[in-house]
Amino acid sequence: MKIAIVGVGYVGLVSGACFADFGHDVCCIDVDVSKVEALKNGIIPIFEPGLDNLVAKNVASGRLRFATDLSQNIQDAEAIFIAVGTPSRRGDGFADLSYVYAAARDIAASMADRFCVVVNKSTVPVGTGDEVERIIREARPGLDFAVVSNPEFLREGAAIDDFTRPDRIVVGAEVQKARDVMAEVYRPLYLNSSPILYTSRRTAELTKYAANAFLATKITFINEMADICEAVGADVQDVARGMGLDNRIGSKFLHAGPGYGGSCFPKDTLALIKTAQDCGVPSRIVETVAAVNDQRKRGMARRVIAACGGSVRGKTIAVLGLTFKPNTDDMRDAPSLSLIAALQDGGAIVRAFDPEGVKQAAQMLKDVTYAPDVYECVRDAEVAVIVTEWNQFRALDFERMKAIMVNPILVDLRNVYRPDEVRSRGFTYYDVGRGQQAV
Repeated sequence: MKIAIVGVGYVGLVSGACFADFGHDVCCIDVDVSKVEALKNGIIPIFEPGLDNLVAKNVASGRLRFATDLSQNIQDAEAIFIAVGTPSRRGDGFADLSYVYAAARDIAASMADRFCVVVNKSTVPVGTGDEVERIIREARPGLDFAVVSNPEFLREGAAIDDFTRPDRIVVGAEVQKARDVMAEVYRPLYLNSSPILYTSRRTAELTKYAANAFLATKITFINEMADICEAVGADVQDVARGMGLDNRIGSKFLHAGPGYGGSCFPKDTLALIKTAQDCGVPSRIVETVAAVNDQRKRGMARRVIAACGGSVRGKTIAVLGLTFKPNTDDMRDAPSLSLIAALQDGGAIVRAFDPEGVKQAAQMLKDVTYAPDVYECVRDAEVAVIVTEWNQFRALDFERMKAIMVNPILVDLRNVYRPDEVRSRGFTYYDVGRGQQAV
Protein backbone atom coordinates (compact mmCIF):
# COMPACT_ATOMS: atom_id res chain seq x y z
CA MET A 1 0.00 0.00 0.00
CA LYS A 2 1.24 3.50 -0.85
CA ILE A 3 1.22 5.92 2.08
CA ALA A 4 2.29 9.57 2.32
CA ILE A 5 2.98 11.28 5.63
CA VAL A 6 3.02 15.08 5.78
CA GLY A 7 5.19 16.23 8.67
CA VAL A 8 8.31 14.43 9.84
CA GLY A 9 8.31 15.29 13.50
CA TYR A 10 8.13 12.74 16.28
CA VAL A 11 4.79 11.20 15.30
CA GLY A 12 5.35 11.40 11.56
CA LEU A 13 8.80 9.83 11.63
CA VAL A 14 7.87 7.00 13.99
CA SER A 15 4.66 6.29 12.06
CA GLY A 16 6.43 6.37 8.71
CA ALA A 17 9.20 4.03 9.82
CA CYS A 18 6.73 1.58 11.36
CA PHE A 19 4.36 1.61 8.39
CA ALA A 20 7.33 0.93 6.12
CA ASP A 21 8.37 -1.92 8.38
CA PHE A 22 4.87 -3.36 7.95
CA GLY A 23 5.65 -3.60 4.25
CA HIS A 24 3.95 -0.44 2.97
CA ASP A 25 5.56 1.97 0.51
CA VAL A 26 5.97 5.17 2.55
CA CYS A 27 7.07 8.69 1.65
CA CYS A 28 7.58 11.16 4.51
CA ILE A 29 7.31 14.79 3.42
CA ASP A 30 8.41 17.93 5.26
CA VAL A 31 9.01 21.55 4.28
CA ASP A 32 12.17 21.66 6.41
CA VAL A 33 14.88 21.06 3.79
CA SER A 34 17.68 20.61 6.32
CA LYS A 35 15.70 18.01 8.27
CA VAL A 36 14.88 16.03 5.13
CA GLU A 37 18.49 16.14 3.92
CA ALA A 38 19.68 14.97 7.33
CA LEU A 39 17.23 12.05 7.24
CA LYS A 40 18.39 11.11 3.77
CA ASN A 41 21.90 10.94 5.22
CA GLY A 42 20.80 8.75 8.11
CA ILE A 43 20.77 11.51 10.75
CA ILE A 44 17.75 11.17 13.05
CA PRO A 45 16.64 14.53 14.52
CA ILE A 46 15.11 13.04 17.69
CA PHE A 47 16.20 10.46 20.22
CA GLU A 48 13.93 7.43 20.36
CA PRO A 49 15.36 3.99 21.19
CA GLY A 50 15.59 1.79 18.09
CA LEU A 51 14.34 4.43 15.66
CA ASP A 52 17.67 5.00 13.91
CA ASN A 53 18.01 1.31 13.06
CA LEU A 54 14.38 1.03 11.95
CA VAL A 55 14.72 4.02 9.62
CA ALA A 56 18.00 2.78 8.18
CA LYS A 57 16.60 -0.69 7.58
CA ASN A 58 13.55 0.53 5.69
CA VAL A 59 15.39 3.19 3.70
CA ALA A 60 17.80 0.48 2.57
CA SER A 61 14.88 -1.74 1.55
CA GLY A 62 13.37 1.05 -0.54
CA ARG A 63 10.13 1.10 1.42
CA LEU A 64 10.84 4.44 3.16
CA ARG A 65 11.94 7.68 1.58
CA PHE A 66 11.98 11.37 2.46
CA ALA A 67 11.05 14.38 0.32
CA THR A 68 10.22 18.08 0.44
CA ASP A 69 7.97 18.26 -2.62
CA LEU A 70 4.44 17.32 -1.57
CA SER A 71 2.90 17.69 -5.02
CA GLN A 72 5.15 15.03 -6.55
CA ASN A 73 4.85 12.53 -3.72
CA ILE A 74 1.17 12.15 -2.89
CA GLN A 75 -0.16 11.40 -6.34
CA ASP A 76 -0.12 7.62 -5.87
CA ALA A 77 -0.93 7.59 -2.17
CA GLU A 78 -4.00 5.70 -1.04
CA ALA A 79 -3.73 7.23 2.42
CA ILE A 80 -2.25 10.64 3.22
CA PHE A 81 -1.46 11.21 6.89
CA ILE A 82 -1.25 14.70 8.38
CA ALA A 83 1.30 14.54 11.21
CA VAL A 84 2.27 18.17 11.70
CA GLY A 85 2.63 19.93 15.03
CA THR A 86 -0.29 21.40 16.97
CA PRO A 87 1.46 23.45 19.68
CA SER A 88 -0.44 25.45 22.28
CA ARG A 89 -1.48 28.79 20.87
CA ARG A 90 -0.14 31.90 22.56
CA GLY A 91 -2.71 33.66 24.68
CA ASP A 92 -5.42 31.07 25.24
CA GLY A 93 -3.65 27.70 25.23
CA PHE A 94 -5.84 26.32 22.44
CA ALA A 95 -4.19 24.06 19.87
CA ASP A 96 -2.60 26.01 17.01
CA LEU A 97 -4.12 24.36 13.94
CA SER A 98 -2.46 26.57 11.34
CA TYR A 99 -0.03 23.81 10.30
CA VAL A 100 -2.87 21.28 9.94
CA TYR A 101 -4.91 23.61 7.77
CA ALA A 102 -1.89 24.58 5.66
CA ALA A 103 -1.21 20.87 5.08
CA ALA A 104 -4.86 20.36 4.08
CA ARG A 105 -4.65 23.14 1.51
CA ASP A 106 -1.42 21.74 0.06
CA ILE A 107 -2.88 18.24 -0.08
CA ALA A 108 -6.04 19.52 -1.80
CA ALA A 109 -3.96 21.18 -4.51
CA SER A 110 -2.06 17.98 -5.33
CA MET A 111 -4.39 15.01 -4.69
CA ALA A 112 -5.00 12.64 -7.57
CA ASP A 113 -8.52 12.43 -8.99
CA ARG A 114 -9.39 9.10 -7.38
CA PHE A 115 -10.55 7.98 -3.96
CA CYS A 116 -8.07 8.74 -1.22
CA VAL A 117 -8.20 8.93 2.55
CA VAL A 118 -6.75 11.97 4.33
CA VAL A 119 -5.89 10.95 7.89
CA ASN A 120 -5.43 13.32 10.79
CA LYS A 121 -2.65 11.74 12.88
CA SER A 122 -1.91 15.03 14.60
CA THR A 123 -3.61 15.57 17.95
CA VAL A 124 -6.43 17.97 17.12
CA PRO A 125 -9.50 19.35 18.91
CA VAL A 126 -12.97 18.07 18.16
CA GLY A 127 -14.24 19.32 14.82
CA THR A 128 -10.85 19.73 13.15
CA GLY A 129 -11.61 16.91 10.72
CA ASP A 130 -14.75 18.76 9.64
CA GLU A 131 -12.68 21.84 8.82
CA VAL A 132 -10.03 19.81 6.97
CA GLU A 133 -12.79 18.24 4.88
CA ARG A 134 -14.30 21.67 4.18
CA ILE A 135 -10.92 23.06 3.06
CA ILE A 136 -10.30 20.21 0.63
CA ARG A 137 -13.86 20.12 -0.69
CA GLU A 138 -13.88 23.86 -1.25
CA ALA A 139 -10.62 23.66 -3.19
CA ARG A 140 -11.56 20.53 -5.17
CA PRO A 141 -15.35 20.21 -5.55
CA GLY A 142 -16.43 16.75 -6.63
CA LEU A 143 -13.19 15.04 -5.53
CA ASP A 144 -13.73 11.56 -4.10
CA PHE A 145 -12.04 11.50 -0.72
CA ALA A 146 -12.69 11.00 2.99
CA VAL A 147 -11.17 12.58 6.08
CA VAL A 148 -10.39 10.23 8.96
CA SER A 149 -9.22 10.76 12.54
CA ASN A 150 -6.59 8.26 13.66
CA PRO A 151 -5.04 9.64 16.87
CA GLU A 152 -1.66 8.40 18.04
CA PHE A 153 -1.08 6.90 21.49
CA LEU A 154 2.71 6.75 21.52
CA ARG A 155 4.80 6.97 24.67
CA GLU A 156 8.11 8.68 24.09
CA GLY A 157 10.86 6.21 24.84
CA ALA A 158 8.64 3.25 23.88
CA ALA A 159 7.06 4.54 20.68
CA ILE A 160 8.06 1.72 18.35
CA ASP A 161 6.68 -0.94 20.66
CA ASP A 162 3.51 1.12 21.15
CA PHE A 163 3.03 1.43 17.40
CA THR A 164 3.66 -2.22 16.61
CA ARG A 165 1.88 -3.66 19.67
CA PRO A 166 -0.81 -1.10 20.43
CA ASP A 167 -3.41 -1.34 23.17
CA ARG A 168 -5.92 -0.12 20.61
CA ILE A 169 -6.18 1.59 17.24
CA VAL A 170 -8.89 4.25 17.09
CA VAL A 171 -10.27 5.10 13.65
CA GLY A 172 -12.87 7.82 13.29
CA ALA A 173 -14.44 7.54 9.86
CA GLU A 174 -17.81 8.54 8.45
CA VAL A 175 -17.92 6.25 5.38
CA GLN A 176 -17.28 2.54 4.94
CA LYS A 177 -14.79 3.06 2.09
CA ALA A 178 -12.54 4.98 4.47
CA ARG A 179 -12.79 2.25 7.10
CA ASP A 180 -11.79 -0.32 4.49
CA VAL A 181 -8.67 1.66 3.58
CA MET A 182 -7.69 2.04 7.22
CA ALA A 183 -8.25 -1.68 7.80
CA GLU A 184 -5.73 -2.35 5.03
CA VAL A 185 -3.26 0.17 6.50
CA TYR A 186 -3.28 -1.71 9.81
CA ARG A 187 -3.79 -5.21 8.43
CA PRO A 188 -0.25 -6.33 9.42
CA LEU A 189 -1.25 -5.87 13.08
CA TYR A 190 -4.10 -8.36 12.84
CA LEU A 191 -1.62 -11.12 13.69
CA ASN A 192 -1.09 -9.43 17.06
CA SER A 193 -4.86 -9.23 17.56
CA SER A 194 -4.60 -5.47 18.02
CA PRO A 195 -8.14 -4.16 18.53
CA ILE A 196 -9.40 -1.55 16.08
CA LEU A 197 -12.15 0.68 17.43
CA TYR A 198 -14.20 2.30 14.68
CA THR A 199 -16.03 5.44 15.75
CA SER A 200 -17.32 8.68 14.32
CA ARG A 201 -14.64 11.22 13.47
CA ARG A 202 -15.49 13.58 16.32
CA THR A 203 -15.53 10.72 18.82
CA ALA A 204 -12.03 9.67 17.78
CA GLU A 205 -10.75 13.23 18.13
CA LEU A 206 -12.16 13.52 21.64
CA THR A 207 -10.92 10.06 22.67
CA LYS A 208 -7.30 11.18 22.39
CA TYR A 209 -7.83 14.22 24.61
CA ALA A 210 -9.94 12.29 27.10
CA ALA A 211 -7.29 9.58 27.46
CA ASN A 212 -4.46 12.04 28.08
CA ALA A 213 -6.52 14.13 30.47
CA PHE A 214 -7.40 11.04 32.50
CA LEU A 215 -3.77 9.94 32.74
CA ALA A 216 -2.75 13.47 33.74
CA THR A 217 -5.43 13.33 36.42
CA LYS A 218 -4.03 10.07 37.82
CA ILE A 219 -0.56 11.61 38.06
CA THR A 220 -1.88 14.74 39.75
CA PHE A 221 -4.05 12.73 42.14
CA ILE A 222 -1.19 10.58 43.40
CA ASN A 223 0.98 13.70 43.79
CA GLU A 224 -1.65 15.21 46.05
CA MET A 225 -1.83 11.92 47.96
CA ALA A 226 1.95 12.16 48.39
CA ASP A 227 1.54 15.54 50.06
CA ILE A 228 -1.07 14.08 52.40
CA CYS A 229 1.23 11.13 53.13
CA GLU A 230 3.97 13.52 54.18
CA ALA A 231 1.56 15.33 56.50
CA VAL A 232 0.24 12.19 58.22
CA GLY A 233 3.32 9.94 58.11
CA ALA A 234 2.15 7.46 55.45
CA ASP A 235 4.06 6.00 52.47
CA VAL A 236 2.69 7.05 49.08
CA GLN A 237 4.27 4.08 47.31
CA ASP A 238 2.35 1.67 49.50
CA VAL A 239 -0.79 3.74 49.04
CA ALA A 240 -0.34 3.61 45.27
CA ARG A 241 0.30 -0.13 45.42
CA GLY A 242 -2.84 -0.65 47.44
CA MET A 243 -4.84 1.41 44.98
CA GLY A 244 -3.31 -0.14 41.88
CA LEU A 245 -4.16 -3.69 42.89
CA ASP A 246 -7.79 -2.74 42.34
CA ASN A 247 -8.40 -3.70 38.71
CA ARG A 248 -10.78 -0.80 38.33
CA ILE A 249 -7.91 1.60 39.02
CA GLY A 250 -4.70 -0.10 37.87
CA SER A 251 -1.13 0.66 38.91
CA LYS A 252 0.08 2.69 35.93
CA PHE A 253 0.61 6.45 36.30
CA LEU A 254 0.40 6.23 40.09
CA HIS A 255 4.00 7.32 40.71
CA ALA A 256 4.47 10.41 42.83
CA GLY A 257 6.96 12.95 41.54
CA PRO A 258 7.51 16.51 40.36
CA GLY A 259 4.50 16.63 38.01
CA TYR A 260 3.89 15.73 34.40
CA GLY A 261 5.49 17.38 31.38
CA GLY A 262 6.26 16.50 27.78
CA SER A 263 4.70 17.21 24.43
CA CYS A 264 1.23 15.78 25.13
CA PHE A 265 -0.23 16.10 28.60
CA PRO A 266 0.30 19.86 29.18
CA LYS A 267 -0.77 20.81 25.66
CA ASP A 268 -3.70 18.41 25.44
CA THR A 269 -5.18 19.27 28.84
CA LEU A 270 -5.12 22.97 27.93
CA ALA A 271 -6.74 22.29 24.56
CA LEU A 272 -9.46 20.17 26.17
CA ILE A 273 -10.11 22.89 28.75
CA LYS A 274 -10.50 25.47 25.98
CA THR A 275 -12.76 23.19 23.93
CA ALA A 276 -15.00 22.53 26.93
CA GLN A 277 -15.21 26.24 27.76
CA ASP A 278 -16.10 27.12 24.17
CA CYS A 279 -18.88 24.54 24.27
CA GLY A 280 -20.28 25.97 27.48
CA VAL A 281 -19.47 22.84 29.50
CA PRO A 282 -16.25 23.70 31.37
CA SER A 283 -14.29 20.74 32.74
CA ARG A 284 -13.54 21.73 36.31
CA ILE A 285 -11.59 18.55 37.02
CA VAL A 286 -9.19 19.03 34.11
CA GLU A 287 -8.84 22.74 34.87
CA THR A 288 -7.77 21.88 38.41
CA VAL A 289 -5.38 19.18 37.22
CA ALA A 290 -3.57 21.65 34.94
CA ALA A 291 -3.38 24.32 37.64
CA VAL A 292 -2.16 21.94 40.36
CA ASN A 293 0.48 20.46 38.05
CA ASP A 294 1.89 23.84 37.09
CA GLN A 295 2.21 24.81 40.75
CA ARG A 296 3.81 21.50 41.67
CA LYS A 297 6.67 21.71 39.20
CA ARG A 298 7.93 25.02 40.53
CA GLY A 299 7.07 24.01 44.10
CA MET A 300 9.67 21.24 43.94
CA ALA A 301 12.33 23.92 44.30
CA ARG A 302 11.10 24.59 47.84
CA ARG A 303 12.14 21.06 48.82
CA VAL A 304 15.65 21.70 47.54
CA ILE A 305 15.83 25.08 49.25
CA ALA A 306 14.69 23.56 52.56
CA ALA A 307 17.27 20.77 52.18
CA CYS A 308 19.91 23.50 51.91
CA GLY A 309 18.83 25.05 55.20
CA GLY A 310 16.39 27.56 53.79
CA SER A 311 18.59 29.32 51.23
CA VAL A 312 20.36 28.31 48.00
CA ARG A 313 21.96 31.70 47.34
CA GLY A 314 25.49 31.18 46.08
CA LYS A 315 25.23 27.39 46.45
CA THR A 316 25.83 24.90 43.66
CA ILE A 317 22.89 22.59 42.99
CA ALA A 318 23.46 19.46 40.87
CA VAL A 319 20.42 18.56 38.76
CA LEU A 320 20.42 14.96 37.55
CA GLY A 321 18.08 14.59 34.59
CA LEU A 322 16.53 17.32 32.47
CA THR A 323 14.11 15.67 30.05
CA PHE A 324 10.50 15.21 31.11
CA LYS A 325 11.00 11.43 31.20
CA PRO A 326 13.85 8.96 30.50
CA ASN A 327 14.67 7.54 27.06
CA THR A 328 13.87 10.76 25.21
CA ASP A 329 15.55 14.08 24.49
CA ASP A 330 12.24 15.94 24.79
CA MET A 331 12.39 19.01 27.04
CA ARG A 332 8.91 20.36 26.37
CA ASP A 333 7.27 21.38 29.65
CA ALA A 334 9.80 19.28 31.57
CA PRO A 335 9.60 19.72 35.37
CA SER A 336 13.31 20.56 35.35
CA LEU A 337 12.58 23.86 33.58
CA SER A 338 10.39 25.21 36.37
CA LEU A 339 12.62 23.73 39.06
CA ILE A 340 15.79 25.30 37.70
CA ALA A 341 14.10 28.66 37.12
CA ALA A 342 12.92 28.73 40.75
CA LEU A 343 16.36 27.73 42.05
CA GLN A 344 18.03 30.43 39.99
CA ASP A 345 15.50 32.96 41.25
CA GLY A 346 16.70 31.98 44.73
CA GLY A 347 20.31 32.69 43.77
CA ALA A 348 21.48 29.12 43.14
CA ILE A 349 24.30 28.11 40.80
CA VAL A 350 22.91 25.25 38.72
CA ARG A 351 24.97 22.47 37.20
CA ALA A 352 23.13 19.76 35.25
CA PHE A 353 23.62 16.43 33.54
CA ASP A 354 21.30 14.48 31.24
CA PRO A 355 22.24 11.55 28.98
CA GLU A 356 20.29 12.87 25.96
CA GLY A 357 18.63 16.19 26.73
CA VAL A 358 21.50 18.69 27.00
CA LYS A 359 21.28 19.95 23.41
CA GLN A 360 17.59 20.71 23.75
CA ALA A 361 17.98 22.05 27.29
CA ALA A 362 20.68 24.50 26.25
CA GLN A 363 18.17 26.20 23.94
CA MET A 364 15.68 26.68 26.78
CA LEU A 365 17.78 27.35 29.89
CA LYS A 366 20.16 30.18 30.67
CA ASP A 367 23.17 30.27 32.99
CA VAL A 368 23.29 26.50 33.50
CA THR A 369 26.59 24.61 33.40
CA TYR A 370 26.33 21.19 31.76
CA ALA A 371 28.52 18.41 33.10
CA PRO A 372 29.80 15.46 31.03
CA ASP A 373 28.73 12.86 33.60
CA VAL A 374 27.04 12.40 36.96
CA TYR A 375 30.12 12.77 39.10
CA GLU A 376 31.37 15.96 37.49
CA CYS A 377 27.86 17.27 37.95
CA VAL A 378 27.80 16.66 41.71
CA ARG A 379 31.40 17.75 42.35
CA ASP A 380 31.44 20.60 44.91
CA ALA A 381 27.63 20.64 44.95
CA GLU A 382 25.64 21.45 48.06
CA VAL A 383 22.88 19.04 47.07
CA ALA A 384 22.10 16.60 44.24
CA VAL A 385 18.56 16.42 42.86
CA ILE A 386 17.21 13.49 40.84
CA VAL A 387 14.64 15.00 38.48
CA THR A 388 14.46 12.37 35.72
CA GLU A 389 14.72 8.66 36.51
CA TRP A 390 17.28 7.63 33.89
CA ASN A 391 18.59 4.09 34.50
CA GLN A 392 22.13 5.33 35.09
CA PHE A 393 20.89 7.22 38.15
CA ARG A 394 19.61 4.02 39.75
CA ALA A 395 23.01 2.72 40.83
CA LEU A 396 24.95 5.80 41.92
CA ASP A 397 28.29 5.39 43.69
CA PHE A 398 27.39 7.12 46.95
CA GLU A 399 30.86 6.76 48.44
CA ARG A 400 32.35 8.56 45.47
CA MET A 401 29.65 11.24 45.59
CA LYS A 402 30.14 11.79 49.31
CA ALA A 403 33.84 12.39 48.81
CA ILE A 404 33.37 15.13 46.20
CA MET A 405 30.21 16.95 47.33
CA VAL A 406 30.21 19.87 49.76
CA ASN A 407 27.37 18.22 51.65
CA PRO A 408 26.10 14.66 51.09
CA ILE A 409 22.45 15.60 50.46
CA LEU A 410 20.19 13.86 47.93
CA VAL A 411 16.73 15.10 46.99
CA ASP A 412 15.08 12.25 45.11
CA LEU A 413 12.04 13.64 43.29
CA ARG A 414 11.34 10.28 41.61
CA ASN A 415 11.63 7.97 44.65
CA VAL A 416 14.32 5.96 42.88
CA TYR A 417 16.01 4.84 46.12
CA ARG A 418 15.00 3.34 49.43
CA PRO A 419 15.49 5.93 52.17
CA ASP A 420 17.33 3.59 54.55
CA GLU A 421 19.76 2.55 51.80
CA VAL A 422 20.84 6.12 51.04
CA ARG A 423 20.94 7.24 54.67
CA SER A 424 23.10 4.25 55.60
CA ARG A 425 25.72 5.68 53.19
CA GLY A 426 25.92 8.86 55.23
CA PHE A 427 23.59 10.97 53.09
CA THR A 428 20.77 13.21 54.15
CA TYR A 429 17.92 12.00 51.98
CA TYR A 430 14.63 13.58 50.95
CA ASP A 431 12.00 11.96 48.73
CA VAL A 432 8.37 12.49 47.74
CA GLY A 433 5.64 11.17 50.01
CA ARG A 434 7.70 8.79 52.15
CA GLY A 435 8.92 9.46 55.66
CA GLN A 436 10.25 12.74 57.02
CA GLN A 437 10.50 15.53 54.50
CA ALA A 438 12.46 18.73 54.18
CA VAL A 439 9.24 20.75 54.09
